[in-house]
Amino acid sequence: MRVVIARCAARYTGRLSAHLPLATRAIMVKADGSVLLHSDGGSYKPLNWMSPPCTLRSSSVTEEAAERGVSEVWVVQHDKTDDRLEIELHEVLADTEHELGVDPGLIKDGVEAHLQELLAAQITLLGDGHTLVRREHPTAIGPVDILARDSGGASVAVEIKRRGEIDGVEQLTRYLELMNRDPLLAPVQGVFAAQEIKPQARVLAEDRGIRCVLLDYEAMRGDEDLSGRLF
Repeated sequence: MRVVIARCAARYTGRLSAHLPLATRAIMVKADGSVLLHSDGGSYKPLNWMSPPCTLRSSSVTEEAAERGVSEVWVVQHDKTDDRLEIELHEVLADTEHELGVDPGLIKDGVEAHLQELLAAQITLLGDGHTLVRREHPTAIGPVDILARDSGGASVAVEIKRRGEIDGVEQLTRYLELMNRDPLLAPVQGVFAAQEIKPQARVLAEDRGIRCVLLDYEAMRGDEDLSGRLF
């Protein structure tokens, strides 16, 4: 991972447009190709980012940009869409690289683990005719919670969270990008399942063709009637 602390400005164009004015930020360039801009506040979420597959290159600085104090421009272009992140570096305060190695992945808490177990046992809650292939289906970047097939035999990848937020949608998106490269699985549909799904996460998921499913933990445990409570 490369971490750059710099005074910078950024502009995102593509499916949406956004602008970050000049300020001091942390720029993270991860081994998977993702690029994230963080401030010193706002919890763990980046201010803006580009998910892989994408390509980062250094672009020449125009005369007009140089007059504004820009010393370098990074252009991060998504490999499959028109999404583009341009970062103008004005002053680099620190630039370090660290080899983090292979991460064992997130260890789910008891509720998420139990939700996975329950949904695997009640897989038709995703829809009539759905069948379970396996739990913890391995990918190169970690296991997807559930691999299933719908009534037509198409592959379905399910990511389960207790609380569904944007980072969970991003995680499932990365799984889907890898799984859809496998001719034995493609095309793979995505399902984002959680007890609660934040509005922003739902919008992002639906924009990416990912179906959202609300899970009723108590009902799935058999404490309540299952009918009409999942969707």
